[in-house]
Amino acid sequence: MSPPASPPPASPSRPAAEPAPVPAPEPAREPVHVTIVLPCYNEQDHVIDEVERICAAMDGSGKTYELLAVDDCSTDATLAKLEEAAPRFPHMRIMAFQHNSGSGTVRRIGSQQARGEIVVWTDADMSYPNDRIPELVELLDTDPSVDQVVGARTSEEGTHKALRVPAKWFIRKVAERLTNTRIPDLNSGLRAFRREVSLPYLRLLPPGFSCVTTITIAFLSNQHPVRYVPIDYAKRAGKSKFHFTKDAYRYILQVLRMVMYFNPLKVLMPPALWLIVIGLLKGVFDMVVHFGYFANNTIMIFVTGLIIASLALLADLIVRSRGDV
Repeated sequence: MSPPASPPPASPSRPAAEPAPVPAPEPAREPVHVTIVLPCYNEQDHVIDEVERICAAMDGSGKTYELLAVDDCSTDATLAKLEEAAPRFPHMRIMAFQHNSGSGTVRRIGSQQARGEIVVWTDADMSYPNDRIPELVELLDTDPSVDQVVGARTSEEGTHKALRVPAKWFIRKVAERLTNTRIPDLNSGLRAFRREVSLPYLRLLPPGFSCVTTITIAFLSNQHPVRYVPIDYAKRAGKSKFHFTKDAYRYILQVLRMVMYFNPLKVLMPPALWLIVIGLLKGVFDMVVHFGYFANNTIMIFVTGLIIASLALLADLIVRSRGDV
């Protein structure tokens, strides 16, 4: 009988593996009801005054809130001023962009990052009565049937006033015609709306000033009730970033683009029907004056009307099948 096998030599002892460190849980964030998105671009001389005014109004209202101050890559000391004042305003959250993106981009990203159920847009140039923000929020809280409250300015204090007033009137009338809604102020920068309602439309916001026009038309075109509250409008502090020719052109294009996106028949069908009617009347005239002969321009007018009408129906079919209207 063979002797029993000797046990294997004991291996040198190894230190027990240390458990992986468990990351500390993030502190629970206090739920907030309102998020105020404040675009800041080269506003160093008055941005803190605006922050103080907004926070004082919201603190007095008793509503939970956060002030999301977004520095759009300012070339002055705006960001430094905000960071220096941050300890004084515990409800302020600062976001800094790495390159200038425009107020529309600031408002879009700020609304997407908002923690509040209600989002407020305003400016940091001391022109809007931001002490009335709680009033706009209260209207949404007390009336569930309203999805957006807009501060409708009762005066025009911007630059190029002689040109801006008639241009804005014309653009507003076009928007009213296309949306079948009375719009006292199409591009006011002070407004409050329900974040959940706005989410499908935030991706449509352009980077520039016409973002406020876009959110108004998006709500109206999709039957989301909008209420207007008269507000005073002061002369802005600092230098205006508005360029009349470029921005007015963008406003008109954005109005047409938004209505085309939600209701293309409103834009395309009227000119199509006019061309068809003119072509038919011109055809009758040709038959009376030159029996059996249709002028080339008569055929071109009629066919052009038919093509535009076909495009209008096709665009409307695409809109209806898209599922977001």
